[in-house]
Amino acid sequence: AIAHNGNLSNGIMFPLQKTNFDKKVDAEYATTRARWEPLYEATQIKGDGEAHPLLSPTDEFADYETWDQGNLDLSAAKENDMLQYEYARSALQIGLELERELGVNPYKFGMIGSTDSHTGLATAGENNFFGKHSGAEPNPKRSEHPMAEVGDKKYEGWSMVSSGYAAVWAAENTREAIFDAMMRKETYATTGPRMMVRFFGGWEFETEDAQHRLPADIGYVKGVPMGGDLQSAPAGKAPTFLVAALKDPYSGNLDRIQIVKGWLDGNGKRREKVYDVAWSGERTPGANGKLPPVGNTVDVANASWTNTIGAPELITVWEDPDFDADVPAVYYARVLEIPTPRWTAYEAKFYGVTMPPEVPMETQERAYTSPIWYTP
Repeated sequence: AIAHNGNLSNGIMFPLQKTNFDKKVDAEYATTRARWEPLYEATQIKGDGEAHPLLSPTDEFADYETWDQGNLDLSAAKENDMLQYEYARSALQIGLELERELGVNPYKFGMIGSTDSHTGLATAGENNFFGKHSGAEPNPKRSEHPMAEVGDKKYEGWSMVSSGYAAVWAAENTREAIFDAMMRKETYATTGPRMMVRFFGGWEFETEDAQHRLPADIGYVKGVPMGGDLQSAPAGKAPTFLVAALKDPYSGNLDRIQIVKGWLDGNGKRREKVYDVAWSGERTPGANGKLPPVGNTVDVANASWTNTIGAPELITVWEDPDFDADVPAVYYARVLEIPTPRWTAYEAKFYGVTMPPEVPMETQERAYTSPIWYTP
């Protein structure tokens, strides 16, 4: 009963004032929504739903598998104003705004990914992608055959995204424990790789905590996990976050870990910032504060890459340098792999076909954790 990602939702996934059914977004609506929608699908086969480059123009990684192909009502183009009500990052900020007004945050959701495939197969790997339905299974013409046609609108086969998976930190491998973990939002999304990600927030994490081989042992003692809440900032303290990622052994090494922060400024205006907190190699941020790219070892013609760049694991403790104890905020981690071949590159090599020039042949897979909220 988890809704699809909202990237084709005509701007009605995360309303600010009233819903598509002319119902007012009030405290009753917010309470109901918060109760019944604890999770959001941030990535899937019809595009990624974490962020949009028009909403986050300074984030060089925001334009990941963006589907700007239209809306569910078949209108040809999205209005920019619509976008803020469709993507997870802006929705988390809108939730802070509504909580200030209504006393309840209707968009206090955790992150998951799903495939939205109708095949019954868990095949979100780039090298094992079986498409949305049986008509889109691997074949030499798949990339040019429309995945779907509605009227005169075509969704080209190559635009399908080999994504995603839902990861759950459960106390045990039972239906009950998994359901409990989902309800407390201790989940994260990946675009396909089965990387392991931990994210804890608190007031007492120290640099030395990142040297522990089992970060959760410290994380649960000193803080709250992804999906949790921080309140009542101790005097003079800023929140600290313990974040760790371990690569999928069959996928690419890790490029970096970022923490994405959203907050309301003194005028109640929504703000966001992306921080690079841990990265591979000896890179240092430039004068513009941006970390240089990790590099690229992809051999498109052979659909291969080498893990000679990046890191197998990353872990750090990060303290928010811009914390204001009077301002509500939301934080989540984004983990990026090094570039690897996209499913279209594997397909081109396997079948010996040439893809049209507009078809992307590389990807930079990622994971999104559920947020941690700070409420004054």
